[in-house]
Amino acid sequence: MTVRVVIVDDQGMVRTGFGVLLNAQPDIEVVGEAVNGEEGLRRVAELRPDVVLMDVRMPVMDGLEAARRLLADAADGAPKILMLTTFDLDDYVYEALRAGASGFLLKDASATELADAVRVVASGDALLSPSITRRLIAEFSRLGAPRAPHRKRLDELTERETEVLTLVARGLSNGEIAARLVVAEQTVKTHFGRVLMKLGLRDRPQAIVYAYEVGLVRPGD
Repeated sequence: MTVRVVIVDDQGMVRTGFGVLLNAQPDIEVVGEAVNGEEGLRRVAELRPDVVLMDVRMPVMDGLEAARRLLADAADGAPKILMLTTFDLDDYVYEALRAGASGFLLKDASATELADAVRVVASGDALLSPSITRRLIAEFSRLGAPRAPHRKRLDELTERETEVLTLVARGLSNGEIAARLVVAEQTVKTHFGRVLMKLGLRDRPQAIVYAYEVGLVRPGD
């Protein structure tokens, strides 16, 4: 199965370079490009890609606003969004994850890192480097008390589902969670799928944000 990608970046060299690298992969195809968020929305609506590589800072409409609109308008049919940034600790990290971005990728990533990142988010997993995760936790520490008023939704989860959500929020992969709970990895995926459904969340990044916001997990746990 080929992963279809649209690249949204105002720098022509970035679009061209990433396009060449991704099109060299047997399972990835770049189907379109855009120079800003506004054009990106049109291209995504037209081409319906699986993954969008979205620059954070662009003229006309930045990547954060484009991600918000894209994910709000497309609902269940939305592509996965991988934010492109020059700096590992970008000010937009927290808001981009709240908007539903599936992760971040530095623009100086290698060809292997780029292709692997596209595959990871296309499969439904999050791509959060350790430094990005640290930044996210630091932001929650700064905010202090839980922000979300929907903690009562946690009551809908079973004890095991709550346990899985907690471990996801602490940054463990499905394989690591399976080893911790001594269950099959597919069982973890099933539990986490139910967590997303019951809480009305889109993916792993949103689940991590939710867990911190309602206080299920706190920085330093």
